[in-house]
Amino acid sequence: MQRRQDSRPTAGKRVGLVAVAATTALVLSGCGEAFTRGYLPEPVTEAGTDVVHFWNAVWIAALAVGILVWGLILWSLFAYRRRSDSDFPTQFRYHVPLEILYTVVPVLMVAAIFGKTVEVQNTLLERQENPDVVVNVVGKKWSWDFNYVNEDVYESGVQAQDLNDGEPGLRETLPTMVLPVDSRVEFVLTSRDVIHSFWVPQFLQKLDMVPGRVNIFQVTTTEEGTFDGKCAELCGAYHSEMLFNVKVVPQAEYDAYIQSLRDEGQTGQLGPEFDQYELQQDQQDKLVQPNGR
Repeated sequence: MQRRQDSRPTAGKRVGLVAVAATTALVLSGCGEAFTRGYLPEPVTEAGTDVVHFWNAVWIAALAVGILVWGLILWSLFAYRRRSDSDFPTQFRYHVPLEILYTVVPVLMVAAIFGKTVEVQNTLLERQENPDVVVNVVGKKWSWDFNYVNEDVYESGVQAQDLNDGEPGLRETLPTMVLPVDSRVEFVLTSRDVIHSFWVPQFLQKLDMVPGRVNIFQVTTTEEGTFDGKCAELCGAYHSEMLFNVKVVPQAEYDAYIQSLRDEGQTGQLGPEFDQYELQQDQQDKLVQPNGR
């Protein structure tokens, strides 16, 4: 009599299955939180969560449309394929219901996405009166100045490369903007020379800095920590080294930092006299009118 083959997994197979399951669980546990926010940076402002929700909704809608379209394509390939040399699928000149469907539905989808985009954009650009902190962020080739308007103090930065004798900029040597947590902060964005863009990835928001123009937006900080900041507009040869830190701290630590700037003599505001075009204009005026006459 022929013996029945044992179909139960061997010890080696069981170990392999356990290893695969453990690895899968480890990977999913590590990327689960990132997956739920669509692999965007973790938001540290109130409005950042609105961006995450909108981002995920658009991706879900796009995937649903993609599955539907590819499903219809594959179904058509198999359902209407030629089954013999003499077989020829029925031809249609038009199909009014389908034409209406694939015209109206995309229009409605675009309108819905546009409307939600405007709503989220209005939230991001909403301005409240009397914010807790006002910072005039000034972009320059290739670093940043931070004027704390209400406190009448400033912090000035230099290019990341210059801080490290040609080596990549280290976090502790970069210009740092300090902000209090759980506070409404207004950023007044200006530029000294060319177009820059103020970007803190974990704010999930950025805005251009255009010479001769003032752009403003506000955020409400929700998390303490140190976050990366950079220029998001290709502004010249050392654009990649235009880096800074944002440090969100308790109110008491913020007050101590402001006092330290006063103690170092960094009072007042860094004004337009440092602008590249202002300096060029001064030089031209001196050439046209020697000795100031």
